[in-house]
Amino acid sequence: MTTRSLFLVTLVIDDYDRAKAFYCDALGFDCLQDEQQPEGKRWVVVKPGGGDGAAFLLAQATNEAQRAAIGNQTGGRVGFFLKTDDFARDHAAMRAAGVRFLEEPRHEVYGTVAVFADPYGNTFDLIQHAAA
Repeated sequence: MTTRSLFLVTLVIDDYDRAKAFYCDALGFDCLQDEQQPEGKRWVVVKPGGGDGAAFLLAQATNEAQRAAIGNQTGGRVGFFLKTDDFARDHAAMRAAGVRFLEEPRHEVYGTVAVFADPYGNTFDLIQHAAA
């Protein structure tokens, strides 16, 4: 039997340091790698702490097509889902760090959720699943 997992997702951004500050400082992600690459590029990988999900490769746009995709990589849909074990704690901490929520928390049959945006306009669900 083959075991596979999605471990890295590219997120196109405008500036390495700006994106790294948001994801690590405001969202509390861990920076797993930040290494210089040829031609002024960097290999910057950030990931939510304590989780087993995928990480983001922060990739600075280098051409017009990539710049056009910044903030709209999923065509306006919520594209990313950040699971938490304590919605109230993380929602409060993120708001205090200046994260922009697009709605008030709501309670659905599957759990508590609120949509937030990164500085580029990419949208995320912060979600705590309901107890089974």
